[in-house]
This record gives sequence, C-alpha cells and structure tokens, in this order.
Amino acid sequence: MQGRVALVTGGLRGIGRAIAEKLQSLGCVVYCTDIDPDDVAGTLLAGAPDGLHYIKADVASEQDWQAAIAKIKKAQGRLDILVNNAGTDCVSPVEDLKLEDWRRIMSINVDGVFLGVKTAAPLLEASGAQTPAGSSIINISSIMGKVGYPDTSAYNAGKGAVKLFTKAVAIEFASKRKPMRVNSVHPGFIRTPLFDAGMQRLVDEGAAGSIDELADVLSQATPNGRLGTAEEIAEAVAFLAGDGSAYMTGSEMVVDGGWTAQ
Repeated sequence: MQGRVALVTGGLRGIGRAIAEKLQSLGCVVYCTDIDPDDVAGTLLAGAPDGLHYIKADVASEQDWQAAIAKIKKAQGRLDILVNNAGTDCVSPVEDLKLEDWRRIMSINVDGVFLGVKTAAPLLEASGAQTPAGSSIINISSIMGKVGYPDTSAYNAGKGAVKLFTKAVAIEFASKRKPMRVNSVHPGFIRTPLFDAGMQRLVDEGAAGSIDELADVLSQATPNGRLGTAEEIAEAVAFLAGDGSAYMTGSEMVVDGGWTAQ
C-alpha cells in the first residue's frame, strides 16, 4: 500500500477518522473530506500522523466532488482507494418523518456515494491499471442496509440503496474489464460521536436515562455482548483496500458482532 493515494469522506471523526489513520499507517497518502471549516479541521487533525490531508467538501455537492478530485489529481496524479464513509442518521416514526429530513438523508447517504463513484471513476480507473488488483472503492453501508429497525426507515432505505448501488457498479466495472473493485462494509452498532448523538436524542425523548444505558441494551442484544469499535471497521476497510482482496467485488463485508446472524 506504500505510496497509494486514498480519499476518505467524513474522515475527521469516528469510523472515517479510524479508516484514514489505518490507511495512513499502511503507507497511503490519505485525503479526508468533511464539512468543517479549515480551523476546526486543523484542530481535529492536530497531532495526527503525517500523510493526512484535509479538503473541505460537502458530499452532496457535485461541484465539491469535482474540486476535490481535481485537487488530488493535481497534487498526486493518482487515486487508488475511495472510501465513501460520510453519512448521517435520522430517527423518527415514519408517519412523523418530514420530507425534508428524508431528502437530507438521501442527499448525504445515497447521493454522496453516487457522486463519489461517478466523479472519481476516471482517476481510479487510470490508477487501477497500474496496480496488481486494481483500484478499490469501499462504500460504508450498515447492518441497517440489510435488516429493518424501528423508527429508522429513512436510514434503512438509504443504506439499503448503498448496498445495491455497490453491487450494480461492481458488475458494471467488472463486465467492462475496468480495473476497479467495489465492495460494501456493513458495520453493526459502533460507539462513535454519531452513535452518541443518536442515543442522546432518544434520552431527550425519555426512552432511557443515559446514553450508556442504551449502549448497554444494544450490547446485550448483540451476540458477542458488546458494541464494536471504529478501529475494527477500519481493519475491514484496509483489507478491501489492499491487494489481498483482489478477487472480491460486489461483496458485502458485515462487521456486526453477530447481529444479523440471529
């Protein structure tokens, strides 16, 4: 992986940050995109390993995607790994779900993945022709893209779309013999800032007394008895990013402590 170039969306926090740092530790030059101002991003990346770079970009904006890919092409001349990680959640009974909230979820969780693949594909294809296993696109879906869950219909729908979009473009590229593999990763319940924010909303609504109380409930409902870590998702992504997964495309890698095996 030494010298390869990776782009990780939503790369300043949580799973995205863990992925970015893992790929950097393997020798990649890593670009993180997020929507934080440069000063906030600089603070968050202070003390981070060398080789992590930040580009302010909204994944729902085609212009931002075009600018980000152009910047990477100018600076590095290649892109080997794209991790479409940026996402947001939405917790609401379907009858109370506002159309604008539905569209916000879809714009980030679905449009963002589509725009990333569409915009980066030419550079990924050119770089993939120079490596043994081709370039690698990894779309972060969720177990919620495989099974339903109460009051999360918008999130379920978006992550399900990511799963099938991944398969569609994987077959499209493979059938045309383009040197790009496309796989999805499906995390279970992972303790991240986004997880805590979602749990806090439930606490505010009186569903539980604390975030930790809700985390304990989910831990007990998970077969191996705990929540996952962002670093465990990063390990799965690193495998899919490397040449060891050369024969995998259109696959779903589930990392959920056994949740969906029940």
